[in-house]
Amino acid sequence: MNILVFDIETVPDIAGLRRLYELGELPDDDVLAAAQLLRRQKTGGSDFLPLHLQRVVAISVVLRSQDRLAVWSIGTEDSNEAELIQRFYDGLEKYTPTLVSWNGGGFDLPVLHYRAMLHNVVASRYWETGETDSAFRWNNYLNRYHDRHTDLMDVLAMYQGRAVAPLDDVATLLGYPGKMGMSGAKVWDAFKAGQLKAIRDYCETDVLNTYLVYLRYEQMRGRLDPNQLHTEQQKLRAYLAQEQKTHFDEFLAAWPS
Repeated sequence: MNILVFDIETVPDIAGLRRLYELGELPDDDVLAAAQLLRRQKTGGSDFLPLHLQRVVAISVVLRSQDRLAVWSIGTEDSNEAELIQRFYDGLEKYTPTLVSWNGGGFDLPVLHYRAMLHNVVASRYWETGETDSAFRWNNYLNRYHDRHTDLMDVLAMYQGRAVAPLDDVATLLGYPGKMGMSGAKVWDAFKAGQLKAIRDYCETDVLNTYLVYLRYEQMRGRLDPNQLHTEQQKLRAYLAQEQKTHFDEFLAAWPS
C-alpha cells in the first residue's frame, strides 16, 4: 500500500482580494489590512481569511510504500501555485495512495479544491467516487468517513469539533518534536521576505510530525505491533540522518531516541 502524508502552507491571495474588493493598485500589505478589517467585522473577532482566499505556496509530503520512504516538498522554490497543485494531483493519479493529513478535510483539501479550479488543474482520480472504478464506491477520497483520506485530527476527535486537538500538542505529548522554528501565523511574513525555503522546510517538519502520529494511530488500531512501529521509526531516523539537511538534523535532535 502507498501512504502519502501531506501538508500545505498558504498565504493570502492578494490578487484575488484585489479583484473581489476592487482595491486597484494598493500595496499588498494595505490590501491584506483592508481584507482583514472586513473579516473582523464579519466574524466579530477573527481576521483569518476564508479558504477560497488562501494561496498555496508549499505542499510537503511523506511517501511510504513497500520499498520506499521519502520526504520532500513538491516542485521547487520557483514553481508557481498551478504547478504545485497539478503535481500533487498527478501523484494521486499515478499511485492512488492513502492520503493522510491533520485537518486536511477542514483546511488543506478545500483550499486545494478552490485553487485547482482557479488554475484549471485536472484531478480525475481524486474526484472518483465509483462511476468508472467500482472500488471507489465504498472508499474514496471525498467521503469524510472513508479512510482513503484519513484526516487524523477528525478521526481521533470522533468527528466532534469540541474534541479536536492541535497537531503540535498531540505530537509533543507522544514524544515527537512538534512545531519547529515557525508557525502558520508567520508564513506570510516569511513569504514577503523571500524565505520560501524556510517555509518549505517548516512544512516538511509538520508533515513528519503527522506521519509519526499516524504510525501511533496504526499501532493503536492493531495494524502495527510494537516491533513494527520501532522498525518504521528507525527507518525514518536513518532516512533523515542520511539526507544531511539542517531541518532534518534539528528534527532528529528534538526527537529523543
